[in-house]
Amino acid sequence: MKGANDWVKALDLQPHPEGGYFRETYRSDEVISKSNLPERFSGERSFSTAIYYLLKGHDFSAFHRIHQDEVWHFYDGASLTIHVIAPDGAYSTAKLGRNILKDELPQFIVPAGCLFAVEVNDPASYVLSGCTVAPGFDFADFEMPPAEQLIASYPQHASLIERLTR
Repeated sequence: MKGANDWVKALDLQPHPEGGYFRETYRSDEVISKSNLPERFSGERSFSTAIYYLLKGHDFSAFHRIHQDEVWHFYDGASLTIHVIAPDGAYSTAKLGRNILKDELPQFIVPAGCLFAVEVNDPASYVLSGCTVAPGFDFADFEMPPAEQLIASYPQHASLIERLTR
């Protein structure tokens, strides 16, 4: 592939509300009933789901959270940084990429309930990644709070929140 637009076309990716492009590639046929899930889930969920996710160099995935752990997988392009704010306000980052000697990981897990945002480390490039969620993703589990709400909860991270929210 030559670049981001080639991947978007070849994989039939569509715009994602948090930024970037995605396409669901897997949704298990089997489901977990609501009665067998924690109370934070509003209904039944597939066992697991997976997507392709692409960010172009200057774009970002805005701060959001889901009810499940989310496993990120690196596929192609530049590395990315995942910014994580835990419910207690603790901040951490992880680099997803192929250069382990530069502290990049080919896979990273964002814990359920944490806020996170993602950006490409090389603005002249892109990153193609994948995300796996279990129990499976449902937009009912997705929250993308406005900057004002996040800053009120985490004022120590105001400049980062302002930069990585929509």
